[in-house]
Amino acid sequence: MTRIAPPPPAAMKGAGMTSQRARDRLIERLRIGGIKDEAVLEVMGALPRHLFIDEALASRAYEDTALPIGMGQTISQPYVVALMTQSLRGIAGIDKVLEIGTGSGYQAAVLAKLFKEVFTIERIEELLRMARKRFRQLGLNIRSKHDDGNIGWPEYAPFDAVIATAARESIDPKLLDQVRIGGIVVAPIGPPGQQTLVRMTRGAEGWSRESLGAVSFVPWVKGVA
Repeated sequence: MTRIAPPPPAAMKGAGMTSQRARDRLIERLRIGGIKDEAVLEVMGALPRHLFIDEALASRAYEDTALPIGMGQTISQPYVVALMTQSLRGIAGIDKVLEIGTGSGYQAAVLAKLFKEVFTIERIEELLRMARKRFRQLGLNIRSKHDDGNIGWPEYAPFDAVIATAARESIDPKLLDQVRIGGIVVAPIGPPGQQTLVRMTRGAEGWSRESLGAVSFVPWVKGVA
C-alpha cells in the first residue's frame, strides 16, 4: 500500500485566515454560542479544518458556516459539529460510534479524537476516497466503508452511538436496531426548511427523544454513487 505522507507542519499550523489565531476566534464564538465541553473545543481548535476543504476555500475554513465540498455536499457548520459531538459526551459508556455520512471526514476526525472506536459510512465513493486520504495523513484510526448508510454496519453492531450528517424524516429501524440499550442516536430529522437536530436514547421499553435545536442539512439519500 502506498504510504501517504503527513501534511507539512506549515500546512497543519496554517497562516493568515487559517492560522491558530483564526481557529481561536472560532472557538471563542462556539463557546459564546453555548458549547461548554472544553474537550470538544480543544479538539476543534487544534484540528486543521482547512485541510478538509478545497484550497480555494481555505481562507473561510474557520468561519462558523457550512462550506461546499463538491458533489452537492457540504462540510457542516463548526457549531453544529461541536453541538453534535458534545451531545454524545457526558453519557456513560459511549466509546463506539458509527457516523452515517462521512463527507469531508471532518466530523469523523473530531469524533476520533474523543472516542475509542469510530466507524463511518459514505455513499459517494470519491468523497470517501478523499476523506480516507485525510485520515491517513493525520494518523487517525477510523474504520470506513463505501455503502448505503441506511444499512448501517451490522457486522460491528451494537454501537454505543450513531450520528447522522444528513437529514431524513425518520430513521430506518434496521439502523436503530444496531444501537445498544442505553445508546443514543443524534440526527437531523425533518424535511428541508423544517429540520430539527434530535438526540434519541434507547431504553429497555423503547426510544425517548429530545430536541437540540433547528438545523439545516443536506438530504439523506439511499443507495451509493
